[in-house]
Amino acid sequence: MKKYDCLIIEGGGFKTSFTAGVLDAFISHRYFDFEKIIGVSGGSIAASYYLSGQYRYTINAMRILSKDAQFANYRRALTGKAYLDIDYLQNVASKKVPFDLENAFKHSKKMKTFFVATHREKGKPVYFRPFKKKWIQMVIASCTLPFATKGVHKINDQAYFDGGWSDPLPVQWAVKNGSKKILVLRTKPMEVKVKQDWADYFGSIYFKSTPKLAKTFESAWHTYNASCEFMLNPPKGVVVDQIAPKKFLKSGTYSYSKNTLMLDYRYGLDCGCMHLVENGHK
Repeated sequence: MKKYDCLIIEGGGFKTSFTAGVLDAFISHRYFDFEKIIGVSGGSIAASYYLSGQYRYTINAMRILSKDAQFANYRRALTGKAYLDIDYLQNVASKKVPFDLENAFKHSKKMKTFFVATHREKGKPVYFRPFKKKWIQMVIASCTLPFATKGVHKINDQAYFDGGWSDPLPVQWAVKNGSKKILVLRTKPMEVKVKQDWADYFGSIYFKSTPKLAKTFESAWHTYNASCEFMLNPPKGVVVDQIAPKKFLKSGTYSYSKNTLMLDYRYGLDCGCMHLVENGHK
């Protein structure tokens, strides 16, 4: 089996159903052969259930969130609150799709685990090394979307939000920290480059009183494209492989249905199995 020293899991909101399929293929084949795992946004949720070895738990959690009015409620947005209640993840992980924290933490000792978040004041990425007491809190910080969720999550009185704005594909950080053979799980096709979207533009104006944060939003699309270019042209001695959909997924970051979630999940499951077969896993 081809050896990798680092697994990077991209975020993507409800597109993470594809990632859930890939990782379930890994779980079913008992493939946990990484030295380091880095999760970003929804990738942090997927990484957590992967580390716990809980087959189908990521997709089950997503299906629960997708149909639960306590999580997604557009009427709540009309009252000045976010329409996605990111704190509801705590309830899902503890009661509805119970997260095996003990097993995940045990595996994280062998596979060093990091969750990427963005520091609210500095606008810089923070790479949390989760421990049992703060694990779920760090996942929530990594997933807290500006404008769609509450926008900020505090840990030890420091405010954080979604890591996808400051380091959506932390391949360069992984290389700087010693990784040489990297596997990246994507939620966009490999060849796709992004342009500045409404959230980037709005954030660069909305946060103008915090210049460093405004700059993060203004340059977010450049950061993403630079990481894509780095993966396609890594430095000498570095190998970066990707498992990515060949076309845009059926689900979006915020748009989804039960049908699109399951279609993307099964596509990811197939891609994960194909990767294992093509790389010599028996």
